[in-house]
Amino acid sequence: MQTSADTMMGGARAAGELGLRRGEFAWAVQLGIVRAGPPGPAGTNRFTRKELDRIRAGQGFPEALREQIRTLTAAGAAELLAVSPGRFTRLARCGHVTPVGYRINRYRAVVWLYLADDLKEFAARRPDLLRGAAPDEDRERLAAREDQRPRRWRGRHVGLLLRRTADPWERAAVLASVLPGEQLDEAVPDPAERTRLAGLAPPPPHGHPHHPAAVAVAQRLLRAEQEEEILWYRTSLDFALTGARAQSKTTGERGPT
Repeated sequence: MQTSADTMMGGARAAGELGLRRGEFAWAVQLGIVRAGPPGPAGTNRFTRKELDRIRAGQGFPEALREQIRTLTAAGAAELLAVSPGRFTRLARCGHVTPVGYRINRYRAVVWLYLADDLKEFAARRPDLLRGAAPDEDRERLAAREDQRPRRWRGRHVGLLLRRTADPWERAAVLASVLPGEQLDEAVPDPAERTRLAGLAPPPPHGHPHHPAAVAVAQRLLRAEQEEEILWYRTSLDFALTGARAQSKTTGERGPT
């Protein structure tokens, strides 16, 4: 018998009950702060009354919740850290702070977004990087025109997705979604398995554009680029698939057909 705590509701109603705008609520779900329940018939997120009560019972609600999901552009991040925009961009490009998301502006440029809480933690941990000359390793990275932002964002995003599921095929699908097409074909030569992984692939992250021109720009952010990064995801996918195939045999699933 279903209790009131087990009552399921859609995202719009859940956002309203937490006093959040739709965009704020999407961040809360993506970051794992609000945990979704079993999906609806069309695969849409649903949320239990018990989960919303848990969030509302948190200390400092709702202000603390809003602060947890507050995002800033590079300009806002520089202001929060009391550094110049140029210094903040250098810190981000060198991988000292990790974006939480992105949007594509009307000029088809990537606008990275950062969590205010992350920035505060970084300032407390590395105050030395907020003043003075850049470390030698940062100057070397900049001279080589490195930009760690896409790779570090992908790593963070994949980590968040993996924490949201224990299903081995879904976890494999998360890892597969980051590999470029030719790399995925090599890593998963069985077309039936690739079809299964594609069907389980996670949806685009919050903030992913819908306009075709902007999608073309954003789509590149979703795929691993450097050889070392690609190798890491391929190795992780091989391990995940081994577990998924083993579970299918153990449980008697037919697997991909």
